[in-house]
Amino acid sequence: MNQIAYARLRLYLRVLLSAWIATPLTTNVLAQSDSGTATAGSSLARTLANAAPLTDTDTIVLADVDNNTGETVFDGALKQALAIELGQSPFLTVLSDRKVGESLATPGGRAATGRITADMSRDLCLRAGSKVVIDGTISNAPGDLYRLELVAVACSSRETLVKEQREVKKREEVLEALSEASLSLRTRLGEPLASVQSFDVPIEAATSSLEALKNYSIGVALRREQGDTPTVPYLKRSIELDPNFPLPYAELSAIYRNFREPAVALEYASKAYGLRDRVTEREKLKITGTYLMATGDLEREIENYQLWQSKYPRDFQPYNNLGNDYAFTGQLEKSLAEYERALLLMPSLISYVNVIGIDINLNRLDAARAELEEAFANKLDGRYLRQNLYWLAFLRGDAAQMEQQISWASGRPGDEDVFLSMESDTEAYYGRFVKAQDFTRRAVTSAVRAGSKETAALWQGNSALRMAEVGQIALARKEAESALALSSGRDVELIAAFTLARAGDGSRAKALVDKLEKDYPTDFLLKRYWLPTISAAIEFDAGNVSQALDDLRTAAPYEMGVGTFVDYLYPAYVRGQVFLMAHQGDAAAAEFQKLVDHSGVVSNFVTGALVRLELARAYAMAGQTSKAKATYKGFFTLWKDADHEIPILKRAKTEYSALR
Repeated sequence: MNQIAYARLRLYLRVLLSAWIATPLTTNVLAQSDSGTATAGSSLARTLANAAPLTDTDTIVLADVDNNTGETVFDGALKQALAIELGQSPFLTVLSDRKVGESLATPGGRAATGRITADMSRDLCLRAGSKVVIDGTISNAPGDLYRLELVAVACSSRETLVKEQREVKKREEVLEALSEASLSLRTRLGEPLASVQSFDVPIEAATSSLEALKNYSIGVALRREQGDTPTVPYLKRSIELDPNFPLPYAELSAIYRNFREPAVALEYASKAYGLRDRVTEREKLKITGTYLMATGDLEREIENYQLWQSKYPRDFQPYNNLGNDYAFTGQLEKSLAEYERALLLMPSLISYVNVIGIDINLNRLDAARAELEEAFANKLDGRYLRQNLYWLAFLRGDAAQMEQQISWASGRPGDEDVFLSMESDTEAYYGRFVKAQDFTRRAVTSAVRAGSKETAALWQGNSALRMAEVGQIALARKEAESALALSSGRDVELIAAFTLARAGDGSRAKALVDKLEKDYPTDFLLKRYWLPTISAAIEFDAGNVSQALDDLRTAAPYEMGVGTFVDYLYPAYVRGQVFLMAHQGDAAAAEFQKLVDHSGVVSNFVTGALVRLELARAYAMAGQTSKAKATYKGFFTLWKDADHEIPILKRAKTEYSALR
């Protein structure tokens, strides 16, 4: 018998036993069980006779469980356990921690940190449009017992709708009592019996360690309030206390993915995935998604999120994550539809960021501007919104707005380096590479100072790729190797491989490609987008037109992909250059035009400027001389303040002079 089956059987036996010894219930909505030691209140059948205070469209708010025992092990742990227990229900919708935090930070609210008391929860419940608050207490009872009480209260009337009380002899039995009380609470709040029985994994199946649960709870709260870094020690301590507790592994995987350490993220995701049968259906779907994301198995990941949507149609996360996957694969309209659904379900910071980002990618700049204003009006703020504001300002030529975002990020660890690198891209876009290099240096220094060598390496690699594109080959190779010296992470190896391919070092690039293929055999985007594009760049440098075009056919369906590092419609850009090599001017122009038409995807990366030059070359090759001259002039205007010694600019001037 597995862990879940055993815990489930034990739970049902306790419910049946307590139903046999319990005092008969009245038919009022308020029905409580106070019958003494080890009583479980009502049976599932009997609770169905009570009125149902909730429907499947209502939401509930969880307050912290007050700990009156003096034993700190219960602090935070019981609320976390209750959130997991109730969260498995597709009928009940618990207001998410993200939404709670954002609601408390609105005018009239409180800081989005600390305990959420019953009074705070009822105020929040009204402002969030929820229906019921569930709070609870754990206290000592006569006879050296622990008394656990859960209470559901109507937000508007403050009427007690349901009360569940349990008493147990041992601390170790408290989680079992909470599972039992939660099961009864769900039925008495209106959830159909069939739903309760289908989604009834007890919390003790995941962990029976209160200490592990407490540390996990602290970690989750810290991550929500302070970010990833302070969270790690608590999650690792949780695992030390219970190595078979899946949830901290999954949380750590997500954190290390944010740290841009995919190998570590995969290690934790694999451990969580191996223990997934110990958790609720909702948590299992989350863990599966985390694992498939870490392995890069995008096709199965999409299937998992679609299954999640079918089982929990009111969950924000599967819509958001499916939107990510569609964005990665270049299905931008489908991505926007998923993100907009996520925004309706939870108008949170991340929801706004994703919708705005895709609107920018689709050149829906007015819509993006309106959504940014709406997000700021709702008192949402942060790096990701500010990044979108910067990119929107770039596309609209608003230098003052761009500078405001740089100023906002100045001195903010973890934010400053991002905006310094973005500004380096902008300087390079206009051909000002001396300034671009200075911004890159500052970005790398800032990232290292913030403790993220992986991110620093990415900024270095990004700069190396720009150098390769404008013909500064020796410097490009040197910076690529410097990036690899900082970090050997997947994304760093990927950008270094591409840079070296563009800089003519095909053998070194091929060695990195072979390593990436070996280390990440199931990574969908690596196999379908990046490795074919890198291989095409190697073949292009070697003059192998046919093989380069063949490689790029693999990437063609996904070339509009966004959200991964250095995407920028690169397959189309390289394909255009291959067509130029093959003296097919019209075909080359068609590829380069893709970048012009999708400026919201290319944004401020240097190829967005260089494509004007490539387009001019394509027109000249196709015999459209007047069009070629005009396009060359447009490029020169864009680079009017460019550094004079850039190799590609020198060649462009020579080409223009030779036009007849």
